[in-house]
Amino acid sequence: MAVPLVVGIDGSEASLEAVEWAADEALRHDVPLHLLHAAAEDHDVSDLVAAALERARKSAPAVRLSNDVLAEDAASALVGKGRNALALVLGSRGLGGLAGLLLGSVSLAVAAHADCPIIVVRGGVEPRLGRFGRVVVGVEGGEGSGTAVDFAFREAHVRRCRLLAVHAWSVPVGNPGPPGLSGYALQALDRPPAQVLADALRDPEQRYQDVPVSREVVEGPARQALLEAASNADLLVVGARRRHGHVGLQLGLVNHALLHHAPCPIVVVPQI
Repeated sequence: MAVPLVVGIDGSEASLEAVEWAADEALRHDVPLHLLHAAAEDHDVSDLVAAALERARKSAPAVRLSNDVLAEDAASALVGKGRNALALVLGSRGLGGLAGLLLGSVSLAVAAHADCPIIVVRGGVEPRLGRFGRVVVGVEGGEGSGTAVDFAFREAHVRRCRLLAVHAWSVPVGNPGPPGLSGYALQALDRPPAQVLADALRDPEQRYQDVPVSREVVEGPARQALLEAASNADLLVVGARRRHGHVGLQLGLVNHALLHHAPCPIVVVPQI
């Protein structure tokens, strides 16, 4: 049986937008879509579930649907379902969330504790409908971005769109290096930023030769570089390290900022 894509529902408009996006995503990957509502209070949610199912069918009539209602904490229930899911899809704000750009508390808790990729559906209609034809992935130095890069290539492949890989770097504070060296030259003493990007892309480019790839090396904060790149993207993909000795992910300041402010749907992919 195919591993499903799981989407959390709570009756909010943000969660219904997430259902629509998830239905299209499930069709792209040819997997079932499972709708999950969970709340500690026991109350009748039949209308809520029916509305979500209707939105999914309207968005993607051919998608295979199932649903579940659990009387337990929403974040815990979603994290549990995520252990056997292709990914968890969440709305950017729930019924109790603050207006504006802030991420809902349930979505943030799930993003910090899940074992699978977390997709928070943000932004306006154009990125949600895939109008820009571009996926953006953030590439870190070291071995940290491999899983996120693979995820991004797979998304660009199933969407038949372009991929932009962004590597942002800066000279560490308190490490000026030898006199007379520019920031780029100092970074190049270790490994040139362009080489970091090339190394991260080499293997997946061979596997997904149909995906057009462009590269961007930026000297400056990763948060700003990725938000700018995502301003005309359908999807932003970033990686997150697992917390040593604890369940969940080290989201870090950059991922926190992107989850709260990304102008398009964002995926946080746990590193393997």
